[in-house]
Amino acid sequence: MLELRPTCENCNKALPPNSLEARICSYECTFCATCVENALENVCPNCGGGFVPRPIRPSKNWKGDNFLGKDPASAKVRHRPVDSEVHMRFAAAIKTIPPQVR
Repeated sequence: MLELRPTCENCNKALPPNSLEARICSYECTFCATCVENALENVCPNCGGGFVPRPIRPSKNWKGDNFLGKDPASAKVRHRPVDSEVHMRFAAAIKTIPPQVR
């Protein structure tokens, strides 16, 4: 079950459960679209993976109790600003590795 983390780990921008701006990696590290595109170059600073849009959990109980009311979003903030110089070197190194090998 996705945590649906509440903010961007880099800039701390609010990312509510219905945000179209939330991006996650396969470990659910969460960043806003602006940081992913501009600061991170689509490379997760925590694992080196790429990002995809975070799914939106339904707010209404359409079927089988699979909704925010039963499985609410996390309230735990993980604000860990990225050192841009260190990340640029890391991202450059990651990008030299073919995607299927990363």
